[in-house]
Amino acid sequence: MTSDRVDAHADLHAWLGVDIDPELLALALTHRSYAFEHGGIPTNERLEFLGDTILGQAITIELFDRHPDVSEGELAKRRAGVVSTVALADVARTIGLGQHLLLGRGEETTGGRDKSSILADALEAIFGAAFLSLGHEASAQLVLRLVGPLLDDPERSGAALDPKTHLQELAARLERGSPEYAIDATGPDHARTFTATVSLDGEPIATGAGTSKKAAEMSAALTAWTQLHDAVDA
Repeated sequence: MTSDRVDAHADLHAWLGVDIDPELLALALTHRSYAFEHGGIPTNERLEFLGDTILGQAITIELFDRHPDVSEGELAKRRAGVVSTVALADVARTIGLGQHLLLGRGEETTGGRDKSSILADALEAIFGAAFLSLGHEASAQLVLRLVGPLLDDPERSGAALDPKTHLQELAARLERGSPEYAIDATGPDHARTFTATVSLDGEPIATGAGTSKKAAEMSAALTAWTQLHDAVDA
């Protein structure tokens, strides 16, 4: 791992507030497209595999301890919402993770820095890197600091699991009509990026990107739901 790749992420390292090994942090941000174009260097996929377990365990334990009277089915539903790709990508966007990703030229030109799947995978890889650097307790604390706020609002975690349904229900309560989605696609056939724009009453509310139409619509719906939900609560 070269020093320039490590130093390039010093500000993210500082923002996370934990002493993750800089080389592991750089590896956590290395997408396979970048690795392929640079001689087959290691990717973040193994760290993602590890981080997925760290994430799931930390959220499961927190839910179990916090809600002693909630049923197993409801706990599972809340966990699924918090650890969903859409939810993790939303968290990644709030910390500006996309600008730190190491991507190949193809992903760079097709909006890879804002693809929910890439962002979610990288966030999980960071959790894996934190575990290897700091151990179980510190990595679990990082999970709860970044993702834990979703647990404070069951409705928000439910929206992350099924944003299109939640947006439709919220729009109906606010008498804003039914959401309508417009899709735009860019890039070659083998690496299409889809951008969805969701509108209410003919007014564009939010956009979202993804590697499929469904993923793009879900991303746009979650952003729109969050904006409307927060405006109602303000």
